[in-house]
Amino acid sequence: MSGELSFFEIGVGDAERARAFYGALFGWQFSDPPSGQGAMVETPGVPGGIHGGDEGGGVYAFFAVEDIDAAAERVRELGGQAEPIPGGDANPDNVAKFGRFMLCRDDQGSAFGLHQPPAVS
Repeated sequence: MSGELSFFEIGVGDAERARAFYGALFGWQFSDPPSGQGAMVETPGVPGGIHGGDEGGGVYAFFAVEDIDAAAERVRELGGQAEPIPGGDANPDNVAKFGRFMLCRDDQGSAFGLHQPPAVS
C-alpha cells in the first residue's frame, strides 16, 4: 500500500464556487465534510476534499503509508519537512473514519502529503 495515491485535497478561496466549478467540469458529487466547511468529493476512484480560505492553494496529493509517524520521521531524515494538519487528530471519530494526514515538503520544498488510511475492521 505504501506510496499509492490515497486522497487529494483542493485548496481554494471559496469552497462553494469550487463545488460549482468542479461539479460542472467533472460531474463530481459532493457531501459535507465532518468539519462542516468545504466539501468531500465523491469520485469513482480516489476520494478527495475541497477546503476554502486557501487562495491559490492548489491541489494537495496524499500518498498512503502504513505508519504515518515513521514515514514523517523518514521525511525529516531525508531533509524534508513533515507537520500534522492542525487539529487533524483531535477528533477520534474523524480519524477512525478518514485516517491520519500529514503535510510535507520534500528536500527541495515541493509540497505533498502522507495519509495513513483508517484501520479496516
